[in-house]
Amino acid sequence: MTQNDRTAVAALATLIVLQLIMLSALYAGIRPHPPVATPLFGIAPFLGASVAVALSAMIVQPLATAAGRGLSLMAAVMALVSFGPQKYFDAQFALIWPAVILGQIAALVILARVLNALRQKGEAAPYAAASAGQA
Repeated sequence: MTQNDRTAVAALATLIVLQLIMLSALYAGIRPHPPVATPLFGIAPFLGASVAVALSAMIVQPLATAAGRGLSLMAAVMALVSFGPQKYFDAQFALIWPAVILGQIAALVILARVLNALRQKGEAAPYAAASAGQA
């Protein structure tokens, strides 16, 4: 596992821990916790799906395959529903700012690592095609 892979896995693990703690707070009724429902969906099922996507990305390797990169990006976007910039305007921001900022950093790390992996894959493609032609 490369350092880039470790960084992506660490960022995914960060999102998983944050979301599981928020889900636990919701179930336990400990404030601050996410609302039980948002206008579009129930938050507990959404957090469960977010954790599942992040775990799936870790299992299939977050940077090595197209599926892993796609799941990693999906996990980051799903986490931003809970920890995105819109939370700066939340009435409870003073209580949740550590999770919001850490969640945003983790999502940015995932985005940067996936973009870097795609860039490196694009740079390697001409060399792979040239060596395949020589064989």
